[in-house]
Amino acid sequence: MDDLPDQVVWEILGRITETINRNSASLACKRLYHVDKEQRNSLRVGCGLVPANEALTSLCNRFPNLARVEITYSGWMSKLGKQLDDHGLLILSNHCPSLTDLTLSFCTFITDAGLSYLASCSQLSTLKLNFTPRISGCGILSLVVGCKNLRILHLIHCLSISSVEWLEYLGKLEILEDLSIKNCRAIGEGDLIKLGPSWRKLKRLQFEVDANYRYMKVYDRLAVDRWQKQLVLCESMQELSLVNCIISPGRGLACVLGKCKNLEKIHLDMCVGVRDCDIIGLARKSGNLRSISLRVPSDFSLPLLVNNPLRLTDESLKAVAQNCSKLESVRLSFSDGEFPSFSSFTLNGILTLIRMCPIRELALDHVYSFNDEGMEALCLAKYLETLELVRCQEISDEGLQLVSQFPRLCVLRLNKCLGVTDDGLKPLVGSFKLEVLAVYDCPQISERGIQGVAKSATFKQDLSWMY
Repeated sequence: MDDLPDQVVWEILGRITETINRNSASLACKRLYHVDKEQRNSLRVGCGLVPANEALTSLCNRFPNLARVEITYSGWMSKLGKQLDDHGLLILSNHCPSLTDLTLSFCTFITDAGLSYLASCSQLSTLKLNFTPRISGCGILSLVVGCKNLRILHLIHCLSISSVEWLEYLGKLEILEDLSIKNCRAIGEGDLIKLGPSWRKLKRLQFEVDANYRYMKVYDRLAVDRWQKQLVLCESMQELSLVNCIISPGRGLACVLGKCKNLEKIHLDMCVGVRDCDIIGLARKSGNLRSISLRVPSDFSLPLLVNNPLRLTDESLKAVAQNCSKLESVRLSFSDGEFPSFSSFTLNGILTLIRMCPIRELALDHVYSFNDEGMEALCLAKYLETLELVRCQEISDEGLQLVSQFPRLCVLRLNKCLGVTDDGLKPLVGSFKLEVLAVYDCPQISERGIQGVAKSATFKQDLSWMY
């Protein structure tokens, strides 16, 4: 090692990605120790940081070029020692001038005061908070005022964030590219209007409402109506994920769906109020769409929908098929309360997608309209590589046996399918056509029945779901 040039030693150590291996290598000799000291730019700490503030100070002194820091206290108990507190964030702000990416998970001792220390981190561009119950909207506002390069902000289970002035401030900066708000109970769909001009720059939006919290109370329509019918420009949006949201006709998030001309991925999960016209408008604008995931709710009792069509139909799927020629991934699902006769999408609509788009991945959950005829149609799906069937009870052994005729299928997942048995897999035994086979909780398929079907096979059976 002594004869190697510095650049070669730097390159060798740079190829060691596992932290445990880097730690071992840095102890091999003084030269590697010093190279690791200069090269290490990321750090992940948590329950083992004892005493927390002193240990963090030592780490920051050893690694002066830290850019990414993750602090997670998942599984923490008081007997493991005191958590990192506000002073810990002061240490980060003083010792890590290159800090650009910070993640705090289950940090229950950190308050708004600690978050305000980070306002001096001028290079901070990514902040992710996961269950930090003492942080409020005031803390977020103090941070975004100081960190004017913040482009990625994720807030998950932050229950004390009630005021949304920070959203309005971020909106005026017009630099935010990735916003994720999940299960922050005091932040509703109507609050997103405060992003204002930043909608033009936003590339990724994830918004998820706590379903248990929402359905325990009467939903306040005014939260959606505040948005009214105004222009929302989303030309940069590439990925949109909405979970348990209220889509009010002609306003709110409905305004967003029809404006994303560069959208590549959309996920709508249990979003009440989505209509055919919303999906049709989306499809006509989003010619670059590569992935669509729709989970249709079965609870249509909300007053918001009294005078509106209740469900999506094949018209939505046909519009996607006609306008989205790059579509590769499709996931269709119905909630647990859905009855077969209520299915929104028929076999014809699903087959239209399969015939007209280069679909490589297809996942169907609780889609009763998909049967053996649908499996037969997949024999002509020349791009299909991955098929996942969950609770598709109309598929029998006859349909499953057709898998051997699928041109490019290499991954098959079966979950809670009642109509298939070991006989359905027999044509595949010994052929190893499949790279991966996963069978979960299918009562008529045995562990012996999957032997020799795929190069890699996984079998689990827990039939408690049936009772």
